[in-house]
Amino acid sequence: MKVAVYKGFWDMLPLNLAVLPWGILCGSLAVQNGFTPLEAQLMSLLVFAGSAQLVAIELIAKDTALITLLITTFIISARHLLYGLAIRNKMVDKPLKWRSSIAFFLTDELFAFSHHHRAYQGKLRLLYALVAGGSFYVAWNLWTLIGIIAGQFLPDLTNLGLDFAIAAIFIALVIPSITTVPILCACICSAISILIFKLVHFEFGLITSALLGMTVGYLLQSYKERR
Repeated sequence: MKVAVYKGFWDMLPLNLAVLPWGILCGSLAVQNGFTPLEAQLMSLLVFAGSAQLVAIELIAKDTALITLLITTFIISARHLLYGLAIRNKMVDKPLKWRSSIAFFLTDELFAFSHHHRAYQGKLRLLYALVAGGSFYVAWNLWTLIGIIAGQFLPDLTNLGLDFAIAAIFIALVIPSITTVPILCACICSAISILIFKLVHFEFGLITSALLGMTVGYLLQSYKERR
C-alpha cells in the first residue's frame, strides 16, 4: 500500500510542477477581474478544471449571459465525458466511493495515466490513481492560492506568457499517446485545421478541428480493422 501511495505521488509530481504557471495565472486573473480571494479559491476547489475556469473568469468579468457561460464551459469540459466513457469498463464494478472519487479527480493529467490495460484493477491500483489525482488537486489549489496573492500585489501576470503552460502540458500529454497511424493522422488533421480556422477567424474553429481530427482517426481505425 505504501508503494502505491509513494508511486502515485512521485509519478504525478512532474505534472504537478508543470501546471504551476497555469494555476498562478488562473488565481491572479480571477482577482484582477473582480473576484474576491475566497471566490477565486472556491472556483479551483469546486470546479477544478483549468481551461474552463480561465474561460469562465473572462466571461463572468464581461457580464456574459448565464446561458452563454454554461454552454461555453460545457463544451470545453465535454472531453471529460469521453474520459469517463473510456474508463467505464474498468470502473463499472467498483464501489461508489471509488467511482465518485476517481470521477472527481479525472483530469487530463490523470487520464493520461489510465491507458494501461490494468489501470484501476485492484485496490492498490485504485489507491495509486487516487493519490495521483489527489496530489494534483492539492497542487492546483496551492498554485491558485499563490496566484491570488500575487495578483493582488503584482501587475497583470497575463503579460508574462504563463498561458503557454496550457499548451505545453497538453503537448506533453498527447505525444506519448501517438502510437498508431490513425492517432497520428487525427492529430495532424486537427493541428492543420485549427491553423486554417485561426487564419480565417472562424469562431468555432477549436471545436470543429477537434471533430475533424476525431472523424479522421475513427475512419482510419475502422479501415485498419477491416483490413
